[in-house]
Amino acid sequence: MSTQAPPSGTGRVHDKIALISGGASGIGLATAERLAREGAKVAVTDVDVAQGEALAERLTAEGHDVFFRQLDVVDPASWSAVVEAVVERWGSLDILLNSAGIGRAHPLMEMTLEDWRQTTSINLDGTFLGTQAAIRAMAVSGGGSIINISSVLGLVGLPAVTAYAASKGGVKLFTKAAALECAELKLNIRINSVHPGYIETPMVMRRFKDPETEADGVQILKDQHPIGRLGQREEVASMILYLASDESAFVTGAEFVIDGGYTAK
Repeated sequence: MSTQAPPSGTGRVHDKIALISGGASGIGLATAERLAREGAKVAVTDVDVAQGEALAERLTAEGHDVFFRQLDVVDPASWSAVVEAVVERWGSLDILLNSAGIGRAHPLMEMTLEDWRQTTSINLDGTFLGTQAAIRAMAVSGGGSIINISSVLGLVGLPAVTAYAASKGGVKLFTKAAALECAELKLNIRINSVHPGYIETPMVMRRFKDPETEADGVQILKDQHPIGRLGQREEVASMILYLASDESAFVTGAEFVIDGGYTAK
């Protein structure tokens, strides 16, 4: 996949202003790269300061307008400060990607309430707080697009990931309800969810820590996708780019599945 920026003024999100949570790695990182190279001004946020600053510095060196801010997605004040920084720098907010999340396996009967709350807090509460903060800014400037990262496990179940599935299922229906509310209020704000299968990101690959079993484990995961491989984060970024752009102007309250056939079985 080409990483070259399009000619000046021709990008699919040229001059749009984007905010990405969880932007220091995985899908968030790939989307930050893609949006910047398609002409957007991008605010990268994450709890990982070193990785986030490194990405912002790299994209800035390429000639893009990018900056980094630390963000705790479960803290309303942190969201308010980040959105305020974006609006102060660029005047408005057009795109929000709620990408920050965690995925941990806990057998149901062994999971503590603290385990449950940590997963649902980051994945679901963080999406709620980010959406709320973005709507406040977008309503003032005339609209925008919010993209929430859910999962195939927000559509189907799997043993030992009840908290994760509950949080991602919540993201799906929260997205639909919020989209309808924005439409009813005539805010010109579109909200959609993206449901990736297993994507080759640090969050997915960290489960294979043992070199002796890594190859077998990865193959088992690949075999769960009829297309026969794991997804690439750049492929998910391409879907997000469509939803961030004006090409999707008639799309809201929808779920976009990118899973290599995982949920078609």
